Amino acid sequence: MIRARALGLFRALAVPVTVLVLYELWFRLTGQDSDTLAPPSAAFSAFLEAVRDGTLATATGQTFASLLSGLAIGGGLGLASGLVIGFSRRADDASFLAIEMLRPIPSVALLPLALMIFGFGYRMEIFVVAFATFWPFLILTQSAVRQVEPRLIEVSRILGLKPLSAARDIVLPAAAPRLMTALRLGTGIALVVAVTCEIASNPQGLGHALMLSQETLRPARMWAFLFWIGAIGLTLNLSLLRLERWLFAHRGDYDASVAT
Repeated sequence: MIRARALGLFRALAVPVTVLVLYELWFRLTGQDSDTLAPPSAAFSAFLEAVRDGTLATATGQTFASLLSGLAIGGGLGLASGLVIGFSRRADDASFLAIEMLRPIPSVALLPLALMIFGFGYRMEIFVVAFATFWPFLILTQSAVRQVEPRLIEVSRILGLKPLSAARDIVLPAAAPRLMTALRLGTGIALVVAVTCEIASNPQGLGHALMLSQETLRPARMWAFLFWIGAIGLTLNLSLLRLERWLFAHRGDYDASVAT
């Protein structure tokens, strides 16, 4: 088992490490001097500098504050709305037009509106992140509820359970694997949108640090922040995927394809 995991890790790292080594060699052999490019060694040094001066920790904390708050608000509202729409055909029919009109709107298109309402700061970013994460939770929750075994719904009716009790005790446990998929998808979207807000409009967080490095012609620091954002996304996804497998791999109704 340990040997297989080590082999899998080696295969996963082989391509990116090879690319970084070749890029480092190319940069040094050609003597490049650029305002946009930097060798991996310089980016790593800039990363350590950002760690020492506290810039990395501060920017990461600011981004995570907006990310988690927006995810909690958007995910919670999307989950509740998906349950209602999934349970009720009337609610589905009544909300169909509004959902299909609002869902295609790019979240970043709301930046001017959010700035007018909230100004710069956390509230603006949280609003946009919440809007972006609302839709995957809504759609996947609705789909998960519709795919619950109909006999379970019949059992809840026979037992005389109220809709809220049926959702809590029967529907949510049955739909939990797909709801974890919604959480993984929503978390990735939240990170992308939060950093985009910071790049475009909000002077805080990792996106702003990235733009500030570019504007001050510090490519090594820019690449360091860029790779750090990618590492955060990878870590979040792998952590949630591991949690999902740990929670549901033993269940007979767990669909392994959902976790891919």
